[in-house]
Amino acid sequence: MLHEIIISRNDAGQRLDKFLFKFLPSMPKNMIYKLIRQKDIKYNQKRCKGNELLQEGDILQIYAKEEFFVRKTVPEIRTDSAGASLHIVAEDENFLFLYKPAGTDVHSGSQKAMPSLIAQVQAYLIRKGEYLPAQEQSFKPALCNRIDRNTEGLVIAAKNAAALRAMNAAIRQHEVRKEYLAVTSGILPEKKKTCTAWLKKNQNTNHVQIAETPGDSSWQKIITEYQVLAQHDQKQLVRIILHTGRSHQIRAHLAFLGAPLLGDSKYGGTGKEKFQCLCAVCLDFSAVTVPELACLKQTRIQAPVPEFVKKYFPDVKL
Repeated sequence: MLHEIIISRNDAGQRLDKFLFKFLPSMPKNMIYKLIRQKDIKYNQKRCKGNELLQEGDILQIYAKEEFFVRKTVPEIRTDSAGASLHIVAEDENFLFLYKPAGTDVHSGSQKAMPSLIAQVQAYLIRKGEYLPAQEQSFKPALCNRIDRNTEGLVIAAKNAAALRAMNAAIRQHEVRKEYLAVTSGILPEKKKTCTAWLKKNQNTNHVQIAETPGDSSWQKIITEYQVLAQHDQKQLVRIILHTGRSHQIRAHLAFLGAPLLGDSKYGGTGKEKFQCLCAVCLDFSAVTVPELACLKQTRIQAPVPEFVKKYFPDVKL
């Protein structure tokens, strides 16, 4: 049976095959490629290869069984209360800059009663009329960066597909400067330093190892810059700049240097804090070269001072 799809603004900018994976989630990928080879999928009435970059207004013609076109029902998102707890630091027509509290998942996955950050974002945009799930063929508002469940701080959400691609490109090119504040339960070797090491993650235990040299090709290079702002007994207030963004990088790297985060028992931190004392406090876009983000060139998004800083270093002015 013939189905004709018109590519919308939020579908544009992605490869044809990637769009089909999302548009036809019940169809195996090898079947999609088979339909392409058999000319049962046409792009603007012509044969396609699957690597074409879609543009708004393009037309796809798909000859396939009706069963694959049964659209998923739009998941119910409670727009009355979900999203009400969002802490929005800044917002424009393309992005939301959010402050995520410790204990909130960025995506669903845990069995917690609290909705994930992205569920709250989608509910908020539905209420505003900026996201209409029933009208979208392949796009959902998405997060451009993520932080651990037990870490607090700034997260970027994209409202449309073009914004998501542009921000992801800037992050991949290391053009978004990310700064953190942390309180350690140990003393770092120097007051200020940029440290290079190697990281390897165990997917089964969700734990990472740090080494001075790589053991094999599975190890990833990490660069962490830190500055000690204040010290009290065996605790230090530290500003951290990430030059690479690997899983658990700050937590594991500082522990490797002898100063695990206060409250981070996974990496040897002491203290009775419910969550590790780590917060993503600043996003700086001054180095951005991606043309679509030119409006953010002079932007510096700053989070409020974390409560753990006020608790342990109340006299420090940031």
